[in-house]
Amino acid sequence: MHRTILGGALAALLFATAATAAPQADLVLVDKRAQRLYLYQGQRLLAAFPVAFGAQAQGHKQQEGDERTPEGRYLLDYKKADSGYYKAIHISYPNAADRAAAAARGVSPGGQVMIHGQRNGFGWAAALTQRFNWTNGCIALRNADMEQVWQAVAPGTPIVIRP
Repeated sequence: MHRTILGGALAALLFATAATAAPQADLVLVDKRAQRLYLYQGQRLLAAFPVAFGAQAQGHKQQEGDERTPEGRYLLDYKKADSGYYKAIHISYPNAADRAAAAARGVSPGGQVMIHGQRNGFGWAAALTQRFNWTNGCIALRNADMEQVWQAVAPGTPIVIRP
């Protein structure tokens, strides 16, 4: 009898956990012109969030220090909970084409481009900071929005960043 009660309770707990788990995105789409990040599962839009970019938001990232956010197709390859910002997910920039283009110009392509929340300790300032492009080329969200993205995105998820 204890097994039946315990088994039923465990099944109910597992069902409740599965029912409240965040849907998993299989694509992140960023539209720089609209200043939005979209989470998709197949063709279904899961969520959309306002974002801020690098201070020079127009155009594809060309080199380290240009304060541009890359454009194109990349992967979200790892998560960093201990970032200087409220959580961070690394974008696989630079790819081979980015490295070759930078090498042809004799410059470093840069790297460490992330999706992240607000600088640690400054989450309260998001109402102000999210009104302008302030990063060095990253994609910034309010902390509450970053938490939703963090829960919905697994390493290996593709990201497409459109102009």
